[in-house]
Amino acid sequence: MDNERIDQIIDKYQGKASSVIQVLMEIQSENHWLPRGILEKVSKRLEVPLNEVLHIVTFYKTFSLIPKGRHEIHVCTGSSCHVRGSKRLLDAVQDLIGIRPGETSSDLRFSLETGNCLGCCSLGPEIVVDGEHHSKIAPDNVEDVLKDYD
Repeated sequence: MDNERIDQIIDKYQGKASSVIQVLMEIQSENHWLPRGILEKVSKRLEVPLNEVLHIVTFYKTFSLIPKGRHEIHVCTGSSCHVRGSKRLLDAVQDLIGIRPGETSSDLRFSLETGNCLGCCSLGPEIVVDGEHHSKIAPDNVEDVLKDYD
């Protein structure tokens, strides 16, 4: 992510220190992770101490200090989805994209995470890709779901 784009995002929030979380979320959304250089720039521009910025990005799970894939896959492993076969669904996703939860594919195409509840318990098992819910997914349908995410 170039410095000009970072400046645009900060300027959008009028450089207010109180906007640090929103600024970081927008940068994370576009860049898929928060390298130290970006954190230092945000800290300086918003006049928020770097240790405070680092505290924020390590406290909230939404932020990543390591590169993430262009597409984030979340597989529900909560009780309701577990009973409906989320383990087999997770296995199918892992087999297809070649990574385990918490990892990112070497081509930076996918990152894989699990979660205890994605909010659609009656529709499980489900996966969420880039915020889009795919419900009642059978392991055999994983490839059909992921093929559209290049």
